[in-house]
Formats: sequence, C-alpha cells, structure tokens
Amino acid sequence: MELLGKRVLVVGLERTGLATALFCRARGARVTATESRPESAVASAARLLREAGVELECGGHGRETFFAQDLIVPSPGVPPAIEPLAKARARGIPVWSEIELASRFLRGRLLAITGSNGKTTTTLLAGHILREGGRRVLVGGNVGTPLVSLVDESADDTLTVAEVSSFQLELIAEGFRPAFAAILNVTPDHLDRHPSLEAYARAKARIFENQREEDAAIVNGDDPAAAALAPARPRRFWFRRLGPVEEGACLEGSRIVFRSAGRSVGLLPLADIPMRGEHNVENVLAAGCLAALVGVAPETIRLAVRSFPGVEHRLEFVAEIGGVAYFNDSKATNVDAALKAIGAFPGSLVVILGGKDKGGDFAPLASALEGRTRLALLVGAAAAKIGTQLGDRIPAERAGTLDRAVEIAFERAQPGDTVLLAPACASFDQFENFEHRGRAFKELVHQLAGRVVARG
Repeated sequence: MELLGKRVLVVGLERTGLATALFCRARGARVTATESRPESAVASAARLLREAGVELECGGHGRETFFAQDLIVPSPGVPPAIEPLAKARARGIPVWSEIELASRFLRGRLLAITGSNGKTTTTLLAGHILREGGRRVLVGGNVGTPLVSLVDESADDTLTVAEVSSFQLELIAEGFRPAFAAILNVTPDHLDRHPSLEAYARAKARIFENQREEDAAIVNGDDPAAAALAPARPRRFWFRRLGPVEEGACLEGSRIVFRSAGRSVGLLPLADIPMRGEHNVENVLAAGCLAALVGVAPETIRLAVRSFPGVEHRLEFVAEIGGVAYFNDSKATNVDAALKAIGAFPGSLVVILGGKDKGGDFAPLASALEGRTRLALLVGAAAAKIGTQLGDRIPAERAGTLDRAVEIAFERAQPGDTVLLAPACASFDQFENFEHRGRAFKELVHQLAGRVVARG
C-alpha cells in the first residue's frame, strides 16, 4: 500500500492513535490528528506530532476535517457510530482500524487471538512458547504495542502474535488476514459500546473473515457462543477442556494432547501449568494448539509453559499478610472474568467488586460467591447495582473506594482467607485503566504489609 501524499485522519490520541499518526507521517502521508479533548490533556502527544509535521485539531472534531480525507483511522476507543465517522463512511471514505492498516505493511505471518477473556494471557503465552521454540516473534496489538509500531521490526520469517479486540475487528477491511486466528470465548462484554451481544459476537467473528483455505481457525469447542462462530472456509482446529477433539488440543486424562491427521501427540501434563484456574488450562490449550500448528516441538511447548511467568493483573499473587493471601485480578473487567477468578480459589474469600458498569448482569456472581465468601466489598459507580443483584445471599458492604475496601478487607479477613480484587467492571470511573487500578491495589497491599512489619 502507498501512503505517500495521501490525506490521512487519525481520530483520538491515545497510544494507538499517536503510533498510527507517526507511522503514516513517516511514510509521507499528509496526516491530521483530531482529538475531542483540549490540547492540554494530550500535551506530550501533541508535541511529538507537531514536531513530526502532523496537523492537530483538539477540543472537538470538525465535520469538514473528516470529509477532506483519503483514509480515516479511528483509535479503538472511538465508536464507529459517531456522526462524523458515519457520514464519512456514507460518502465512501475508507474508515479502517489500526490493525487493518498495519496488516498491509507487516511482513511474515500473523497469529491473531480474540475472546472476551484470556486473550492477553494466551497471546503472551503463545509468544513465549514460539520464542522458546527458536522462532522470530513479535507480540502486540491490544496488549502493549500497537501493530503499526511493529512493522519496521517485521521480516519475512517473523511470526507476529496479536491480541485483537472487538473494537479493532469491527473496522477491518479486506487486508486483515491472519494465517492463524483464534477465538477463545464469547461472553457478555462491552455492551455499553456494542448494541447487543449478537453484534459483539459478529465483531469477534470478523477475525476469520479474510482467511483462505491454507489458513487455520482455532476455536473453543466448549464455548457454544464461540463454537457457533467457527468458519467453514479455512482449516478448523478446536481446543477443549471438557471433551475430545479430532483436530486440535484437548485433555487425555491429566495431560494435554494435540491431535491432527489421526495422530495424537502429548504436549504436557496439567501439573506443569504454573497458573491457577480452569480458565488458564483453556488458555494453555489454545496457545499449545497454535504452537503445535506452527511446528514447535512438544517438549519445547512443555518447558515453555512451565517457565511462563504469568501476566501482571491476572490472578497475580501480591503478598501474604498475617496468613491472608492477596491476589490482584484487576483485568477481570467483566462478569465472566470475575467468575473465572473466583472459581480459581476453593473458598474463604473477601472479594472486591465494582467500577464502571459495562452493561453486564452481575446476578451470576451471587451463585458463585454463596457459601464461599466471607464478605463482598463494593466500590465505584456500579456498587449499588451489584449490591442489588447480589441480594441478601452474600454478605456485602459498600466501601466506595479501593483504598477503603483494602482497609476493610485487612480488618475483616482471617488467617487462611484470600482477598481477591476481581472487579467485574471497567476501571474508568476512578482509574485511568485496569493497569492503574491493579497497581494501586498492589501498592495499598504493600503499604499494609509494611505497617504490619513496622509494628513487629
């Protein structure tokens, strides 16, 4: 694709928008960046863009700015239904997500992973296994580094492992074509952005849209909503924790195996998985299936899984204070993720729930917590809704803020208990993002530990 001389509009100046604007400008495009916030709110990004020769429009989006373009690339957080984007598309102006743009320049093969939950862990684990297998690997997308920032590092022998979200997938065109594409699961999420669960699922399913016969689709056969999205065209491989597969990865007794063309090869025993929870068994099944399809040796897969350090903010052990273990699962930003986190522990929980509601139904948490939770501490904007939907089945208390919740947890938890941050909500009511929330939780716990040590 040729960007030289093209008029490109980048909408939104978060991390992806900044990277996209600089990418296009470096390739000779006439780039404008538009941001709804005032320039003072994006001062560092604005300075970098002006130095690169990018025109800036801050404090609102001008309609005519959108209509005078050859290409528009919105940041993932910008809904495609906003009026200027919708009208630009109606005029025939291409509106692409950043992953669509990047895919037209990336060299090598693309491995794309999506799902409501587990995609970050699976993406990073797959990248780790492939590196241990001696492959040249890049990892990015919705986890950390935008794909456009990886283009210059890619080569013909590169494997790029990308976490991709529904926000990114809903604006792909014909260029985004993963050689390997995986859907891990589909559960209610982002219903404050997508008009329905069906629309959300359709966005996820676009990961398979441009695949060819020689490509591979990897799907969770235990998740009915994901299984319903499995395409007919490329080769289909399944992963299952609860039953066998003919093609893909599954459990045989207490070990994971990979099956293909009538052969079954052992990959690793379940005891070698260092991460808690049945959902992490599913993540290993998916990553192991991807790695086996690429050709990584079974023994390498086993050793790589054993050495995987885990992912920050995903069932991350923080500290033990007075016989109470503290775990950070700030990435549990929807109800299904919180249920998986809760299910990773046998009981005796003090759980911290709440934040910004994304349109979820919190009632299923009551059944998961009943009889195994000492206390549910409710924080943030969704606290009242969660409390109502938990009803009187769960002892619950409105804590308001995270720091107060941690203090109450410290006061009420008993030796042998686990204090678990698994919010089931987004973080944007009180924090910049889930990482900010998780770091705040860890800092609060470490401060408690320091106080206990100081008291002797």
